[in-house]
Amino acid sequence: MARMAGRPQTFDEMYAVPESFLEIEVRNPMTHGVGRKMYTDYEIVCMTNIPAFKLRHSVVRRRYSDFEAFRDILERESTRVNIPPLPGKIFTNRFTDDVIEQRKDGLQRFLEIVAGHPLLQTGSKVLCAFLQDPSWDKSHWM
Repeated sequence: MARMAGRPQTFDEMYAVPESFLEIEVRNPMTHGVGRKMYTDYEIVCMTNIPAFKLRHSVVRRRYSDFEAFRDILERESTRVNIPPLPGKIFTNRFTDDVIEQRKDGLQRFLEIVAGHPLLQTGSKVLCAFLQDPSWDKSHWM
C-alpha cells in the first residue's frame, strides 16, 4: 500500500499486514537415539504470504545434516547469491543444552539471511521445499 508524500500514515496503514512477509522461527530442538546414533533435530515454523510458497503456515523438522545438504544445494542452484555459512560442526559435548541452543540460534540466523534474500524467495525451488515439505529428502535434490 503506497503512502502519499506529506500525509501522515493512518492507524490502519501502520498496523496492516505487509504486502509480502516471510517469518521463520527455529525452535523446539529434540535429541533422538542413543550412543553413536544420537542426533538433534529442530522445528522450523514458516509463516508467509509470498505466492512462491505453497502454504501460508507450515511446521517441519530438520537435522543439522539436512541444513548442510540444503546449503550445498542452494550454492549450486543460486550461483549469483552468496550463501552464508552454517554454524560450525561440533564434535564434543554436542548434546549439551548450551551447545544445542547456540546451534539453534545459528540456524535461525542462517535461515533469516537465506529466506530474506529476494532472489532466493522467488527463484529458489529448494528453499520453499526445505521450509515447508515435511517429507523433504536431500537425495531428491542432489
